[in-house]
Amino acid sequence: MKTGGIILCGGLSRRMGRPKATLPCGPELMLPRVARLLGQVVDSLVVVAAVGQELPPLPPHVRIARDRRENRGPLEGLCAGLESLPDRSEAAYATSCDVPLLVPAFVQMMFQRLADYQAAVPVDGEFHHPLAAVYRADVLPEIRALLAADQLRPRSLFQRVRTCLVPVEELRAVDPELLTLTNLNTPADYLAAASRAGWAVPADVRESLQTLDATARNMPS
Repeated sequence: MKTGGIILCGGLSRRMGRPKATLPCGPELMLPRVARLLGQVVDSLVVVAAVGQELPPLPPHVRIARDRRENRGPLEGLCAGLESLPDRSEAAYATSCDVPLLVPAFVQMMFQRLADYQAAVPVDGEFHHPLAAVYRADVLPEIRALLAADQLRPRSLFQRVRTCLVPVEELRAVDPELLTLTNLNTPADYLAAASRAGWAVPADVRESLQTLDATARNMPS
């Protein structure tokens, strides 16, 4: 099976306070790192960004797509990503760009669980992880129909196509700490991940993020 990878990075990064795609992760920036890790286990890669969004340098084989409409959530990005995959791609793993601890074996296991289904998604109780899931290319018409009807919840797609629900506990066999599901939404999340990975965070970045984090904590809810 020819496989693809779709990385969504068009979010507003409100809680982080700065673009996640360009945060340093050791010698790499976050988006190129996720592209490198995902690229180890898929045949083609698409990065989906917002219109006008600047991206860090990426390898020439990575395709760039743009959301057609802003602030429409993962389904909008997934639509653009699936439309931009090479014609031979049968299925794609979709992820956000803020998972620099992604474990490639996790992705491989999700492709294995796809089997004859149209989608395979990790589930933790009632919670679905649509941006750690695999989608066959033939779900694209269903995604377009949902977007046209302003039904933007990924769970609506899983109710319309044959979906394999993969308990997250099964995925611990290849990713014991479920690092692939660890999104970095806040400065504290990023700094904790950098500490775990042993990345040296530049002093100016650390100071800026700590200031942003303190400001966010002091804002009224």
